[in-house]
Amino acid sequence: MIPRIGEAVRSDIRYKTRPGAYAVLERNGQVLLTHQSRPFPEFQLPGGGIDPGEGSIIALHREVLEETGWCISIQRRLGCFRRFTFMPEYDFWAEKLCHVFLARPAYQRRPPSEPAHTAMWVDPGLAPELVGNDGDRLFLRRALGV
Repeated sequence: MIPRIGEAVRSDIRYKTRPGAYAVLERNGQVLLTHQSRPFPEFQLPGGGIDPGEGSIIALHREVLEETGWCISIQRRLGCFRRFTFMPEYDFWAEKLCHVFLARPAYQRRPPSEPAHTAMWVDPGLAPELVGNDGDRLFLRRALGV
């Protein structure tokens, strides 16, 4: 069973399943997060939706590059969680199935290409308090030992 983290499921809402892949990225004593300024400002683990027919590893490489400009080396899968939330950028309620990996930023290829995203290096002790959802927070704390 994949644990639910965050808001409870609402019986009055029909949720669309939205699988995604996300990464805890640490390098030189700092953690790489993405700051999404729209539709509302929020720090997040880099990553995002897995497209139909796409595997989680390919999606993770693509999403991290789009959101941060960094190419990564995946070390291992940390786990998975579910969260139920409204996704204003897509205008639907989603059951997000979040696969989380530990990875290392290998090299920066370019600036972020995803609109409204900025790559931010932060202190590992601060990173869990910055992210906007409890699942990201839990996996950051586990991976970083904070």
